Amino acid sequence: MSPTPSRTLVLLAHPRLSASRINAALLDAARDISGVTIHDLYHAYPDGDIDVAAEQQRLLAHDTVVLQFPIQWYAMPALLKHWFDEVLQSGWAYGRDGNALAGKGLFVAATSGGDPAGYGRHAAQFTLTELFRPIEASARYCGMRWLGHVAYGANERINARLPEFAIDYRSRIAALARGDAHPEHDSR
Repeated sequence: MSPTPSRTLVLLAHPRLSASRINAALLDAARDISGVTIHDLYHAYPDGDIDVAAEQQRLLAHDTVVLQFPIQWYAMPALLKHWFDEVLQSGWAYGRDGNALAGKGLFVAATSGGDPAGYGRHAAQFTLTELFRPIEASARYCGMRWLGHVAYGANERINARLPEFAIDYRSRIAALARGDAHPEHDSR
């Protein structure tokens, strides 16, 4: 028996997408996959005024959510954090009668200004698993299935691998859309 196709939402949160080669390439790689909707938060809400009802309806219409963003100061971009604060409301996403997202999958696809393999327990850095723990906790708190993360390096030396990253990302997103994947934690 084949898996049930999954409607997959890619929530892109990049404050300067026009200056990003890697996030733009990843986005292009996922753009025409059947069952995938791409939603650029910075394009939709340049003033930061989020249409909560529209965002909640968008989430309800999809089975899997992919958060695509650059890691900035060991965190998600400000608008994505604001989106979490506004959209994932008590009584809707969690809390009493808050089960709208229960059973939906959440996957993180992030980019790092350096080599993601360099994140670790040395110096002041955290592992990527530790860095994404608040997102995982938020997903679980909302009853979502945590599907893990992938991180791609975005510095000049690593950008030579951009075609490989785009193929890998497209493969992961297509697998999520087919409903037959449980992406692994990975750094590229």
